[in-house]
This record gives sequence, C-alpha cells and structure tokens, in this order.
Amino acid sequence: MTTNQVSRSAGWVSFAALTLLTVGLFNVITGLVAVLDSAKLIRWSGTGAEIVDVEAWGWVQLVIGVALALVALALRGGAAWARTAAVLLVLLSLVAQFLSIPVTPTWSLVIIGLNVVVLWAVVVHADDRSAA
Repeated sequence: MTTNQVSRSAGWVSFAALTLLTVGLFNVITGLVAVLDSAKLIRWSGTGAEIVDVEAWGWVQLVIGVALALVALALRGGAAWARTAAVLLVLLSLVAQFLSIPVTPTWSLVIIGLNVVVLWAVVVHADDRSAA
C-alpha cells in the first residue's frame, strides 16, 4: 500500500470518527429534548389511541448518543477496540432511527444516511489506519 493510499484511508477513518461524533451529539440533543419535555404523545390509529412515552424514548436516544460520542473520540484517538464498538453502536443507532421514522421521518432518514456513511468508512478503511 502506498503512502498516499494509507493517508487517504486514515482520512476516511478520521471523517468517520467526526461524523460519528456529530451523530452522537445529535442523538444527545434529541434525547435531552425528549427527557426534559415530559409530555406524553397521543397517537391515533385505526384501533384507537395509543399513549407514547416520549421521555423513555429520550433516555434511549441519550444513552445511544453518549456511547456514540465516546466511541467516536476513541476511534479518532486510534483505539483498537473502537472500530468494533463503532460498528455495533452504529447498527444499534440504525435500528433506533428506523423505529423513529413514523414520528420524525425526515430527521430519522438523515441520521440513517449519516450512520451508513460512518459504517462504510469504518468497515472499509479502519484496517488501513494501523498501517499509517
């Protein structure tokens, strides 16, 4: 592998770490808004009304966001375990955002897109960072 290829791959991993940090902070903000606003939502469906506990979902988003941000910092620092943790947490974040699509469709799709970019950069280029 040439020096230019290693440099480009290390750049992708840095990009993935910073994007992961951004997604984590977005999740933290979303979680804090839901936790601090303790209102319940009533969603009407064909079978009746459902009460949705926004605060509980806010805690889920908050925990995922903090974990993503911490792993992003470790990935940026070159920690060997951070690649695996990033992949697992991004997959968890993808599932959480998929479940959020009925409530916030546009925002969830944006975060899903960012998660896919992070997943690609970490999986394809993380091995090359150790060679840098």
